[in-house]
Amino acid sequence: MGESVDILTIEVGSTITKANGFRFLPEGGFSHDAQGFAKTSVLAGDVGIGVAEAIADLESALGAPVGKPETFVNSSAAGGLRMTVHGLTYSMTARAAHEASLGAGAIVKKVTAGALEDYELEELRGINPNIILIAGGVEFGEKATVLRNAERIAALGLPAPVVYAGNSALHRPIQKLFHDAGIEVLIAENVFPDVDVLNIEPLRRLIHEVFSKHIVHAPGMARFEGMSPWGILPTPGAVLRGAELFAEAMGDCLVFDVGGATTDVHSVTDGDPEYQSKAVEPEPRAKRTVEGDLGVFVNAANIVHVTGDQAWGDRMGDLKAMPATERERELTRWLCARAVDIGARRHAGKVSDLYTPTGKRQIVKGKDLSAIKWVVATGGALTRVAGAADCLRSICTGPKKHLLPPPEARILIDKEYRFSALGTISQAYPADVKQTFEAWVRGEFPA
Repeated sequence: MGESVDILTIEVGSTITKANGFRFLPEGGFSHDAQGFAKTSVLAGDVGIGVAEAIADLESALGAPVGKPETFVNSSAAGGLRMTVHGLTYSMTARAAHEASLGAGAIVKKVTAGALEDYELEELRGINPNIILIAGGVEFGEKATVLRNAERIAALGLPAPVVYAGNSALHRPIQKLFHDAGIEVLIAENVFPDVDVLNIEPLRRLIHEVFSKHIVHAPGMARFEGMSPWGILPTPGAVLRGAELFAEAMGDCLVFDVGGATTDVHSVTDGDPEYQSKAVEPEPRAKRTVEGDLGVFVNAANIVHVTGDQAWGDRMGDLKAMPATERERELTRWLCARAVDIGARRHAGKVSDLYTPTGKRQIVKGKDLSAIKWVVATGGALTRVAGAADCLRSICTGPKKHLLPPPEARILIDKEYRFSALGTISQAYPADVKQTFEAWVRGEFPA
């Protein structure tokens, strides 16, 4: 008979609910004792059914009840927050706000820059976002356009809360404007306080809070809001936080999560100093991109379309959510490889030539991945299909047109899908999570 666990993590995904049991180790860090799985029970009208089944499956694997462990919850069961972002210039505040939103688990449905047009307001009404983000203006800079945009958004009377992350000189008028309109408004620090300065983390934390309030609208989710003093963390935010701590412990990393509908790419790196000096736009150290058209089941046909490889398109009859035959696995392996390749190139920055009156010089736009030391596969399809390491290795070509990881980067496969669980636990135990990652890399992490 086994023993109860010290920590229980619950992840309520869109299709699968996972329960993980961890114990503290005397020397620090955690042992990962067991996992339990169940189908997420949104359609049954209560996600708690799937959670109970996943915990029962975990207890079966443990050979004992979980007891009364400290509990952490992350979820994507209600989908990401539908968000719209409105800034002054795309290359500055709108892009910075977009980066912060993706890192917090939001689905950015629309980005505008400059004064809002009538047709953009109609599109905003049609999107009916869960959250509206307004940014713009370096500290004590431009005010008129941002304030006018806020007035026009308030006049729509949408029920979504508004987050303001722009010029702090407008805090008071922005708060009064939305308060008078009966709309909730939350104030974050300026996401772009000065030219070439990004300030993303305060905005990410605020969006996490809004996510926590929103996620309880998934049927039955409200009961889990009080299970942890940390609330409910968006799963993409948990993976990104896990990646940040992994990078602190082991060095710069690139993390892929290839799923049936999307491919998420997370990177934690400042890049190579040589390319930093050529960058024309600032990039966050921790970056997440979501490729909503790259999935190995729901969006498999789109991968075929993007690659133009009709020979594989003719094999779509072999497509299965859970491939069982070698032909089915072969197709899923090919789809994974293409998703990783396309996702990496979209995430990575590019080197290009700029011709000036004084001659040609190189410039860099986007995220430099050339200093990456670790490339990690987690979650979804990539960890369940043989050949994942080859998929990741194929993008480690070093900087050419795209600033990709170098050939010497090391490959890790998170077969037990621990990244999101450890990222969630790190809210309380960051040092232990880093120790756990170190032990995992040394091969000491219990399977």
